[in-house]
Amino acid sequence: MAKSKTISKADLVDLVADETGLSKKSVKETMDALLETMSAQIGKGVKVTLTGFGTFEVRKRKARTGVKPGTTEKIKIPASKYPAFKAGKSLKDVVADKR
Repeated sequence: MAKSKTISKADLVDLVADETGLSKKSVKETMDALLETMSAQIGKGVKVTLTGFGTFEVRKRKARTGVKPGTTEKIKIPASKYPAFKAGKSLKDVVADKR
């Protein structure tokens, strides 16, 4: 694993290529296609579940009233949608060191 605490997409491509013996180009193309497909489906409101890893979905925030920082002026914050991820059991176990 990489020495830093953050792994870039390029680092992941290298790790997967080393693990599978596939070329880095092939792994990058596959990863790009996977991410594009997942993004498109999530953008349409479809949940994407990778069993054991987790679920990606769109969640909605209701419109609400907030306070403008530095003042007491009340502002209206419109409703919005945002991407969300819920970790699966296998990923939770790996993070908790139960494996």
